[in-house]
Amino acid sequence: MAATAEYDLFIRGIQVFKDRIGKDSYLQNIPALKKLDKFSFKSPVTFFCGENGSGKSTLMEAIAVSYGFNPEGGTKNYSFSTFDTHSELCDSLGLIRGIKKPKWGYFLRAESYYNVATAEHEYGQAPGGQPQFLHERSHGESLLYTAQSNFRPESLFLLDEPEAALSPQRQLTLLYEIHRCMKEGSQFIIATHSPILLGLPGADILSFDGELHFISYEETDSYQVMKTFINNRSLMLKRLLGED
Repeated sequence: MAATAEYDLFIRGIQVFKDRIGKDSYLQNIPALKKLDKFSFKSPVTFFCGENGSGKSTLMEAIAVSYGFNPEGGTKNYSFSTFDTHSELCDSLGLIRGIKKPKWGYFLRAESYYNVATAEHEYGQAPGGQPQFLHERSHGESLLYTAQSNFRPESLFLLDEPEAALSPQRQLTLLYEIHRCMKEGSQFIIATHSPILLGLPGADILSFDGELHFISYEETDSYQVMKTFINNRSLMLKRLLGED
């Protein structure tokens, strides 16, 4: 994939104003975020990867809220709130924006997708609305439909663990849709554990294990663990389960 110039990205970078974060904040206990001052995006697709609790979703949420999205997900027009959980990082983050503005945008968050699907149905009941009936589909079908129906050219998409409800086959479908939309001028920031999605050619992979740093696909834990399990399943299970 050809490199994308910085000015073609809708979010070119982020800056953290640490004086706005309390000394007793739990953010001080997340190494990747504690050391973060400033970061620049270089690719139209950037993956956040790392172990659970490493700060991926926290930073994703802060970027989304700073850009004007609802903390629970959806478009910038969504204003519902089920339970406020977003961290003070949202108020401590500055976005370095590109010259162009996206034509559309969506924040897809697996953790609160049920709430978004409910809100979409309620919005669709209003005069002039179009009910989506997302709850009548399986979780995976509903999530993939939401992604496909919102992916548009020259737009911004923030996806937090979109693979959570998807089969491997549907993850490949999502990867295809991301690649198609990326070629049409869209920018994606995606937090994921999926070795399938992480395999997207040309994407930047940002590791949250320790200080933020770029890594190759083969260096990700998602790839290494999956490869080891598939190639040495019997031996790995014996060791894991303590069986002779």
